[in-house]
Amino acid sequence: MDFIELTVQAPRELADILVAELGEVGFDTFEDNDAGFCAYTTEEAFDRDAVAEIMTRYEGIGELAYSDRVITRQNWNAEWEKNFQPLVIADRVSVRAPFHPKPEGVEYDIEIMPRMSFGTGHHETTALMIENQLDIDHHGKRVLDMGCGTGILAIMAEMLGARQVLAVDVEPWTVENARDNADENHCRTIECRLGGAETLAEEEPFDLILANINRNVLLEDMHEYSRLLPAGKPILFSGFYEEDLDKITAEAMRQGLRYERHRTLRSWVSALFTKL
Repeated sequence: MDFIELTVQAPRELADILVAELGEVGFDTFEDNDAGFCAYTTEEAFDRDAVAEIMTRYEGIGELAYSDRVITRQNWNAEWEKNFQPLVIADRVSVRAPFHPKPEGVEYDIEIMPRMSFGTGHHETTALMIENQLDIDHHGKRVLDMGCGTGILAIMAEMLGARQVLAVDVEPWTVENARDNADENHCRTIECRLGGAETLAEEEPFDLILANINRNVLLEDMHEYSRLLPAGKPILFSGFYEEDLDKITAEAMRQGLRYERHRTLRSWVSALFTKL
């Protein structure tokens, strides 16, 4: 199965609205850029008429243009390898491809080959999640990584001392990629599982939950995350914009979670909550 990449040129205030609208018609991954953003969905889920209806509705509110293209697995790999640059997060975590040299002076070095998966650390939400992970004690903890993508957060969790990590995603190629990346980083505690929140029904509680998905999925599945989290244990959310934090917080409170703090980067958010 291939992806559709929707490239949208729009001012920031309009881009935020469009991201929310596109999230309602099947798009579940978004990447900001200087001109606007790119949105991704599977070719099977893509509804060109629904996208056109949304864009028509907002014509005249700032400059707006959009286009779509199919990204095959082969093209995705080639584009990524051509454009990917290694990075360092919080001066402590290196994220690089295996073909990049290992940097000096960092505590943690993560090798990632994303293939068709999202989560190289370059997106704001992934970087924010890793920064928040660095502030949380993982040692000896059982960790859940929902929407694991490349597995980067699960790998970070093991490097921080987690004793067991369950990494879950709804896309088969993503789960395969996360397994490969876990192996590449010599991880031994990570289980990669295909599915969504419905696969957690028989799970024992977790000491820490990481959920970097999108606003709609977080709101829909938050009751399940809360059920699996004992009192006093933390959960990290990301995958949404700053203007959505109130909605996330309101639902979290309904599910017995207390807001602690959050980080922002170019309007994206990673927020920490604790189970009451």
